[in-house]
Amino acid sequence: MTDEFTIEKLLSSNIAVLGCGVAGFGAAVGLLGSPRFHGQVRVLDSGDGPQIQQRAEILAQLGGVISLNFDDESLPECDVLVVSPGISLDHHLIVDARLRGVLVWGELELAWRLREITASADAPWLVVTGTNGKTTTTLMLQSMLNAAGLRSLAVGNIGISIVDAILDPEGFDVLAVETSAQQLAFVESMSPHASVVLNLAADHLDYFESFDAYRETKAKAFRNTQIAAMWNDNDDDTLHMLEAADVVEGCRAIGITLGIPAPSMLGIVEDMLVDRAFLDERASHAVPLAHITDISPMVPHNVFNALAAAALARSIGVSAGAVAMGLQNFVPAEHRIAHIAEIGGVAWIDDSKATNCHAAAASLQAYDPVVWLAGGLTKGQDFSDLIARHAHRLRAVVLFGTDREVIAASIAEIAPSVPVRIVTTTTGREAMDDVVAAAAALAKPGDTVLLAPACSSWDLFAGGYAERGDAFAHAVAALRDGVAQ
Repeated sequence: MTDEFTIEKLLSSNIAVLGCGVAGFGAAVGLLGSPRFHGQVRVLDSGDGPQIQQRAEILAQLGGVISLNFDDESLPECDVLVVSPGISLDHHLIVDARLRGVLVWGELELAWRLREITASADAPWLVVTGTNGKTTTTLMLQSMLNAAGLRSLAVGNIGISIVDAILDPEGFDVLAVETSAQQLAFVESMSPHASVVLNLAADHLDYFESFDAYRETKAKAFRNTQIAAMWNDNDDDTLHMLEAADVVEGCRAIGITLGIPAPSMLGIVEDMLVDRAFLDERASHAVPLAHITDISPMVPHNVFNALAAAALARSIGVSAGAVAMGLQNFVPAEHRIAHIAEIGGVAWIDDSKATNCHAAAASLQAYDPVVWLAGGLTKGQDFSDLIARHAHRLRAVVLFGTDREVIAASIAEIAPSVPVRIVTTTTGREAMDDVVAAAAALAKPGDTVLLAPACSSWDLFAGGYAERGDAFAHAVAALRDGVAQ
């Protein structure tokens, strides 16, 4: 049924959108604002807060309908249900839609199908996914594309609706598309020019029924890739996912390594990022792309992110000079290994974006010794491997948040000699003040106090990891001002 669903049918369809966040609202506004769309759009959301109310007014002005506090009702008549990221796969409206033969898409699938009527119809999609590093890699890629003089945009899971981007009347030369597993769950026909799976580790196990299901969903990023599908030489899962992927005939497998690259790989030679994939003489030559000092922050997992971004950029012909310039111009997103302050010889680092064990491990690997700040909602993760691998670099640990005792139990079992302080404060800003005070009492000159919580933040911070990071920076600034006085 999906293959027979033409663009003409889509443009006259009755479409229901589940969720009115950035993605859902962007999809609805994009459809309603397109002069070629003459169907109907109804947005369903279980909330009714001020922001939702404001969006409802905009949708009404455009001719759409929004149903607030929509939870237990049955799915209205529709041809397509567009699902916002993060909504449970077994949500009763999704189950109902599939039982009734209604097409269930996410914003990526909707955008891919709409693109053929837009000014961006021929714009290649460079797709980035992985458990960690997606946003940094996508923003590095956008910086390289811009340095090459291409009209480009970072879209998708990065906070900009890809439907909005696709329908931009000026069009784009290329799109850097960050996608999460929740978005990939509803992809059917997307066909990227190039794709990369950066890494794979247990995450979102509260959303997917198993790690296998999570892995299979992530692997959809490789499906139908046209030119180059890229894997992590230090993560066998990514290679196995690529080997099993149904790519377009002739698509190349490109490896990314932090070591010396073999042919058809990108890697490091004498502190230089080099390309042995996108050149004719790859059996015997390599193209220098940039120096590792062009990368900020220059920590191992961020060097890998730069190589992945460079590989995607090179797949569409971006020059070595533009790769280097893009890295030099790149400004890291907030709350990703951000140096907040140095107080009394102690460095304070905000990596609040490290919301799972894999991301926290990458941060911990970059510093030694560390006072580690961790906690929040564990999402069903097992912390034993993380603690076993990094206990030797831990000066101490400060735990906070709902599932703090889960981490404390792992430390007590695996690394009982590591000092642990537990903060029981349950109000976000006050809790972080107490966490920083505890860390300051434990840290010694030469240490790094690292906020890499390995957990999601919604238990204490309604604004997510960004609010958690802001609270940390505020508390560190107060500590610094107090020390200065």
